[in-house]
Amino acid sequence: MLGFPAAIAAGYVPVKTFLDMPAEFSLGALPVWVLVDLAAYVVAGLVLLLGSLATLFRATAGAVLLGLGALLAIGALLIEPMSVGVPLARFVDAMFTHGGFAMADRVGLAALAVLVLVLAFLPPTFRYLRYRTSVVPVLSGQGAYSSRSW
Repeated sequence: MLGFPAAIAAGYVPVKTFLDMPAEFSLGALPVWVLVDLAAYVVAGLVLLLGSLATLFRATAGAVLLGLGALLAIGALLIEPMSVGVPLARFVDAMFTHGGFAMADRVGLAALAVLVLVLAFLPPTFRYLRYRTSVVPVLSGQGAYSSRSW
């Protein structure tokens, strides 16, 4: 269930970036690492969303997708300071002093991504996803199909 908020938090970064761009500005004018970082956020959000939906239907692949999406989100968070060309410590300091909601989103994404990564690969998660209940009771023996049982 934590995959849904993590997907929203990962998708907020590129959407906010695209909405804040001036109309005369082009994506082609952005440096390559900024485009890689935005793509990593988008892919992480989509993979987390797919993983969350798959886990709702008790598919084991959902846990794997959640883990992969969490790793992508953590990678996107670590690439971001490099994409703007500042050291990590200075980037974090700027985010905490002047970040506003963008800082809260990234801190929330970091916390959710780590939590999703840990919870997705726990053995009880895979046990829950593999457990299947029998839909139809199994009837066996002599009286299973007798007319007396009707």
